[in-house]
Amino acid sequence: MITAYAAKVPGGMLEKHTIEVGELGDHEVEIEVEYCGICHSDISMIDNEWGFSQYPLVAGHEVVGRIVETGSHVNSLQQGQLVGLGWHSDYCQTCYSCNTGDENLCAAATPTIMSHGGFANKVRANEKAVVALPDGMDAQSAGPLFCGGITVFNPLVQFDVKPTDKVAVIGIGGLGHLALQFLNAWGCEVTAFTSSEAKSDEAKSLGAHHTLNSRDSSEIEAAANQFDFIISTVNVKLDWNLYLSTLKPKGRLHFVGATLEPLDLGAFGLIGGQKQVSGSPVGSPATIAQMLEFAVQHNIKPHIETFKMSDVNNALAHLKSGKARYRIVLEKD
Repeated sequence: MITAYAAKVPGGMLEKHTIEVGELGDHEVEIEVEYCGICHSDISMIDNEWGFSQYPLVAGHEVVGRIVETGSHVNSLQQGQLVGLGWHSDYCQTCYSCNTGDENLCAAATPTIMSHGGFANKVRANEKAVVALPDGMDAQSAGPLFCGGITVFNPLVQFDVKPTDKVAVIGIGGLGHLALQFLNAWGCEVTAFTSSEAKSDEAKSLGAHHTLNSRDSSEIEAAANQFDFIISTVNVKLDWNLYLSTLKPKGRLHFVGATLEPLDLGAFGLIGGQKQVSGSPVGSPATIAQMLEFAVQHNIKPHIETFKMSDVNNALAHLKSGKARYRIVLEKD
């Protein structure tokens, strides 16, 4: 039996909930949850913003804990091992994406939240979806790397971002504060689009070399043809054509923030400079492992605030308030 905190209805407060589980699958592991990050995606799922939530819903997909049981055919992980679990808890393992190392693109992958997530004392997952923490990694702050961290790290690998590139980040929050750290360590010249002088100083402390005022269109216009790569972490509608103008020829505007508004982009702005627009989700288990090693080597950590697991509703309210700096992590009671 698993004890969890679940939303029983869309947008509802989380309540204590028990889950009856059968025998552990042959290729599954059971993880005792020590920490679980809270992500805006958890709120979106609790509120059914994306239209496919199922209730009762146990959110939480930034899990760190120790393996307490392994299935009979598990050979890559061991009991007692400190591991993490992110957005996916299983993959089909037979499709083209799974067979070519892009399990995160598997159309039949199981979201951790759709089985049961990390707002619980234990979670279960297929061994392929679970990644061991490298030596030297801080377990308390590691959880957000399994969603926020890999979301901004994955594009660096997928689109061959180079250390000589000039890269800009839109949105200095839960995703953006990690993007600045990764890009700086990657060797890029990093610019942050910020909305205030206070955030400008904060962005520079996180790794930005330069800042631009996102509320000053003339300042953005003056940055025309400057960037090789722009990564947007926000979920609001902006003047995307204005940002597109700041890209060099063949530059890329890349979305990891799940804005629900359609993208209003003029074709000539793309065609004239042979520019590209793209998006990406979280990364594969192999890319997650690469990111964790990179984070340890360069001392990259999410900035976190902690709440006890039993205080999950107050933690969610704090995230909704927009005052979190920058990720919230639940600790087991």
